[in-house]
Amino acid sequence: MDELRRIDLNQLLTLHALLVEKHVTRAALRLNKSQPAVSHALAQLRTRFGDPLLVRHGGRMVLTARAQALARPLEEALTRLNGLLSAPDFDPSRARGRFRLCLSDYASRIVLPPLVRHIRERAPGLDLAISQTSREAMVAQLTDGELDLALGVFPHPPEDIQVQDLFEEEFVSLADKAVLPEKGGLSLAEWLERPHIMVAVRPDAHDEIETALAARGLRRRLAVTLPHWSAAVDLLAGTDLVLTVAGRAVGPLRRHRTLRRFTPPLDLPRFAYQQAWHTRRADDPAHRWLREAVLMCGRPGDG
Repeated sequence: MDELRRIDLNQLLTLHALLVEKHVTRAALRLNKSQPAVSHALAQLRTRFGDPLLVRHGGRMVLTARAQALARPLEEALTRLNGLLSAPDFDPSRARGRFRLCLSDYASRIVLPPLVRHIRERAPGLDLAISQTSREAMVAQLTDGELDLALGVFPHPPEDIQVQDLFEEEFVSLADKAVLPEKGGLSLAEWLERPHIMVAVRPDAHDEIETALAARGLRRRLAVTLPHWSAAVDLLAGTDLVLTVAGRAVGPLRRHRTLRRFTPPLDLPRFAYQQAWHTRRADDPAHRWLREAVLMCGRPGDG
């Protein structure tokens, strides 16, 4: 215990943030401290451990060997200490706070209605702030602490971003019945000849469909690119356009009786729709409750 008497335990929290973020400004944001205060604490930690801990390499900060050796034991020790001090239970009915979520209008239609009902019934003191952006921007905002939770498809998340599958999806194609064969859908050649709609936040996005086409040396003509899932379906009636999207984005076609759904003539595997968060939020009781609520509300049939 003699070593503990010689160090402010708050410095260990700062050290943990620096080891995780590898960035003084992001560590300051995580700790809700000023950047100069964290820089001063880093100087003290370097003296205390007799090691620079973070060094600049190739335009970014990297951990020294000593810092890498400290990372896991420090994480485990702080987790245990936090478990000793934290409240045993989280009471959503008495909780107060605001969560920043990022999701497309696809998830807004599928997950958000049951989630809002669940929160209003179980945790009325929790508020939601919803935004929409690209997959890459979601990851950056989670890393920078600008988001609490993001919903989307994250095939290759960074080490500090955790993901959880909410449900499996499959692609379906839609078109106006008048420009389809009397029965069934289109052959691959016919599908490629048609002009397509792509749903993406950025017009230059390269989604899973484009990846599958590129793997076969194929391309499709994107006649319309837009960021709105629901509006995309409305564009099909009376045109020769084809839309290929996640199946749950389409829903029942009662409002679109002139349209037909068919299987895309291209091998497009099922994919997982996910929620993602930064590791710094993993053990937060309120955040964990929110993730469990999102998981429950994303199940097919809960909307």
